[in-house]
Amino acid sequence: MKALFLYLFCLISSFCFSQQKEEFRNVKNFYNQHRSMLNTEFKKKFDLEPDSFRKANIKLDFVLFMKKMDSIENVAMIGALLKVRNLEDLQSLKNPKDISENNTGKPAVFEKPADYPGGFNTLRQEVAHLFYTPAVYTEAKTVKTDVAFIVEKDGSISNVHAKGDNFTFNRQAEIALYSVSEKFSPAIINGDPVRHSLRLPLTLTIED
Repeated sequence: MKALFLYLFCLISSFCFSQQKEEFRNVKNFYNQHRSMLNTEFKKKFDLEPDSFRKANIKLDFVLFMKKMDSIENVAMIGALLKVRNLEDLQSLKNPKDISENNTGKPAVFEKPADYPGGFNTLRQEVAHLFYTPAVYTEAKTVKTDVAFIVEKDGSISNVHAKGDNFTFNRQAEIALYSVSEKFSPAIINGDPVRHSLRLPLTLTIED
């Protein structure tokens, strides 16, 4: 059995807040509700079954059912990703924005750096937790991607694009970044939050 380990190395340029996109939150809430109902029903069946062999089969059925639920949820997450990307593309056509907040050509100097609750190790742990590794198809032992995204002045994440050789790894990285739930304290320039980009290189190492 293969063990999958996701190593996250965060290269920060600058960004404001991060918040989970509504489309991804709605998918997650929907499937969590169904998991809760299924857990209740399986537990009732398990508790009422006197035979230990049948109890073991019920437990196995529950595990397999939940794995199927995870797979179905991932399909819904891919749909949410496509919807968000299409909406962002349409918005950029209607209202093109310059990502640069510094018109002097010099590197921006922050009065206060962006910070994540619990620090960036907490961010890495959350992305790893959200990452759905069974949907990554690869024969290579190591796959890498470089995820670039923009954090808007209001704290919302947009324009998440992963660039790597493995399409399925890129897609799961984008979903995980869009699904981050906590907010950052913003980076500040001249007393105001600014629109800036973040790069997050990711490496997935597969061990036998």
